[in-house]
Amino acid sequence: MQNNDLTKTQSYHYHLPEELIAQKPIPGRSASRLLVAHRFSKELEHRHFTDILEYLRPGDMLVRNNTRVIPARLLGRKPTGAQVEVFLLNQIDATHWECLVKPGRRLMPGAEIQFCPGFSASIDATGEEGTRIVSFQWEGDFWQTIEDHGKMPLPPYIHRSATEADKVTYQTIYAQIRGSVAAPTAGLHFTDDVLQQIREKGVEIADVLLQVGLGTFRPVKTDDIAAHTMHSEFCSISPETAIQINKAKAEGRRVIAVGTTSTRTLESFAQDGKVRSGSHFTDIFIYPGKELHIIDGLLTNFHMPESTLLMLVSAFAGYETIMHAYKIAVEMRYRFFSYGDAMLLI
Repeated sequence: MQNNDLTKTQSYHYHLPEELIAQKPIPGRSASRLLVAHRFSKELEHRHFTDILEYLRPGDMLVRNNTRVIPARLLGRKPTGAQVEVFLLNQIDATHWECLVKPGRRLMPGAEIQFCPGFSASIDATGEEGTRIVSFQWEGDFWQTIEDHGKMPLPPYIHRSATEADKVTYQTIYAQIRGSVAAPTAGLHFTDDVLQQIREKGVEIADVLLQVGLGTFRPVKTDDIAAHTMHSEFCSISPETAIQINKAKAEGRRVIAVGTTSTRTLESFAQDGKVRSGSHFTDIFIYPGKELHIIDGLLTNFHMPESTLLMLVSAFAGYETIMHAYKIAVEMRYRFFSYGDAMLLI
């Protein structure tokens, strides 16, 4: 491990058997396993998710991302009958979205798409990196139309079509603000019962927002990780939440982030050891050598080899600690990625 250059993407590769990539959730959100990695002692513990209560202290601040995943994948047909796909990315105004489309050669400006009676779209222009600017026409409520006809945007490593059940399971129970095209998956493990027990222990819970984009799954294509550019994502922290978090920091209480999206939000608003309130787009990229200023603990899932998320957790817990933990997780046959098991870094 000591010979790895932590600025090189290939240093974050690890062997992962295909069968360990979870293709669907296990019954019961909190029934997953929990690998606890102690940052300073380097100890690893193999537990179950509900055991997280043993690692939380009264006064801890648990910060979660309350974004809501939209059923962003829309299947339709051209007037010729050819089937096409429109994937919602960013809302521009009431009727226009930036989208990905398939197949791109059939969906150039001027193309018309019918999703169902009363719901259609037109390709207005070509955007950046092959995206399209799409205008939608619908009857009734737009979001209800999307809920009725869209499919959940499961990650590319889940090799099956999304079902109606995914509209529930690929969504945290505290999801509120629509806009993400990927779930903040560390939060998928929580149930109302677990959250109630956490509150009863004296742990505070605060919400921040980061609208997760496709950049979450964008591979690092550069040999030098510093040359990689993150896609910008909208994030927000309310004044009340900023006060709550800063009070915890001032009193020496731990701030534990639920997921890498919450971490990136907190760190993007960090200033002099505190968080500011506000809203902005962030392209913050955290990797070894970058200091984290706010969080004292991190609950997360297992991440893809050579991904920006694996680099983030390595920055927080230490490269050797993370790579060793992942090796052990593979040997112990943990379930990986979005619908997989959890990891607590403290």
